[in-house]
Amino acid sequence: MELIKVILTSLFSAVSLFAIAKIIGHKQMAQLDFFDYITGITIGSIAAELATELESPWKPFIAMVIYGAVSLGLTITAHKFPKTRKFINGTPTVIMNNGKIYRKNMKKAKLELSEFMVMCRQEGYFNINDIETAIFEYNGRLTILPVSTKRPVEPKDINITPEQEMMNTEVIMDGRILHENLKRLGFNLEWLEKQLKAQHYTSAKEIYLGVCDKDNKLSLFAVEE
Repeated sequence: MELIKVILTSLFSAVSLFAIAKIIGHKQMAQLDFFDYITGITIGSIAAELATELESPWKPFIAMVIYGAVSLGLTITAHKFPKTRKFINGTPTVIMNNGKIYRKNMKKAKLELSEFMVMCRQEGYFNINDIETAIFEYNGRLTILPVSTKRPVEPKDINITPEQEMMNTEVIMDGRILHENLKRLGFNLEWLEKQLKAQHYTSAKEIYLGVCDKDNKLSLFAVEE
């Protein structure tokens, strides 16, 4: 009987955690601010407690709902009332500008000089003299504006206008034909079979990935063991 209770509370915990995560919304780790991060850890810890709470599972469940509601409420508030974003999310901090590193701002951001150097290298800047401006964002990421002579060359710099690239469309994935995508491109199975034969394949099952570009050129990647 106790085993059944554990199974049921574990399922209840998993479903509750999934539902709360869907309601709060999806964010990448890099997009999480400090409060989002600790809230996620806390909700996960409560969900683990809920999975083994056999006597009163509603208590950790209510706690999960409250934490989720607070997180969602802050997100909605920040979206609807822009003036609150500074208080809720924090503000970016200029760490370096025009060749000067601001020690006061480093302390404000609670960022050590060694950490700053590591973050610069992670962004691909091993020479600090290549950096014009460095901003420590509220989510803990470092945004860098390189000096003009070190930034990547853009097409407009050499007076060329490249053709706009478009997204490729998957027509075969893991040996399965994606009929809706094929139809959206205006092609049918007969066209696909001809393309397969032209590239010396006999069946879509031999293809791990097949993508079609804007020029209707089909690129096929065979299944490799």
